Amino acid sequence: MVLLYTTIGLLVVVIAFSLFNYFQQKKILKTLTEDEFRAGYRKAQLIDVREQKEYDGGHILGARSIPMSQLKMRMKEIRPDKPVYLYCQSGMRSGRAAQILYKKGYRQLYHLQGGYKNWTGKIKKKS
Repeated sequence: MVLLYTTIGLLVVVIAFSLFNYFQQKKILKTLTEDEFRAGYRKAQLIDVREQKEYDGGHILGARSIPMSQLKMRMKEIRPDKPVYLYCQSGMRSGRAAQILYKKGYRQLYHLQGGYKNWTGKIKKKS
């Protein structure tokens, strides 16, 4: 019986944490459709937060690679006074990246709805 209550308790904590993260990301990060993203990313800092291997396999033309695993160390490369357009493969990592940036004072945070996998615009691949 104790195991059942412990399992239910853990499940409630995980669900609560997930809901908290979801609503916090909604508050700090604006999700853009591909058309909205395309309309604004040239005037902003376009950051690909996927790992280097994924970036080399193909990325949005003009994007800078700052993987999630390096974001805290490389944050000085991102200007807080300019809009930051983030993307990853599906939208999960860019949401987490936005939370990290928001805590450090970045406020103009946007990400691509559905991530790179849904991008139909110009891309560049490493040869």
